[in-house]
Amino acid sequence: MEDGRRAHIAIVGWACTTLCLVSYAAAFSHGASLSACTDMMPRHLRAQLHSPSNNYVTVHTNMSFYFPGDKVPVTVRSTRDFMGFLLQARKVSNDEIAGTFVFIPPGSKLLTCFEDGDTVTHSDKSLKRNLSFVWKAPDQPIGDIKFFISVVQSYFVYWAKIESAIVAQRGQN
Repeated sequence: MEDGRRAHIAIVGWACTTLCLVSYAAAFSHGASLSACTDMMPRHLRAQLHSPSNNYVTVHTNMSFYFPGDKVPVTVRSTRDFMGFLLQARKVSNDEIAGTFVFIPPGSKLLTCFEDGDTVTHSDKSLKRNLSFVWKAPDQPIGDIKFFISVVQSYFVYWAKIESAIVAQRGQN
């Protein structure tokens, strides 16, 4: 009787653990969690970080400067398919997230890390390569910015904080 009870408890424990892990993994297929806002790191189990300098993704804009309130097009290009991403604009001076995204492509959604729409992530795990966004600068001066993207190729492989060139703010005193 005691052995049967132990076996039953072991099976129930295994089933609960498996269900928890599956639900944890499934949660990221619909975008990054808010816990990734600050460091832009995915929270996958046993995920392997690759060097940002050794990636196949670029993030850029065709503007080298902007004025407060401007809308800035942002393009992400990749030579390989990827499933997930997290995109933000950050102030060069202090690395704070800045501005909001006003246009995002299908398969993505807005997140609120500090302000509504200041971050974009994937909304599904469909394969992606080239994505276009529009970022709106705050109406008040914030200084120069860079765009950063973290990309998840697969559940176990990712690149964090791939950066664009600096986009300088104009119109400051």
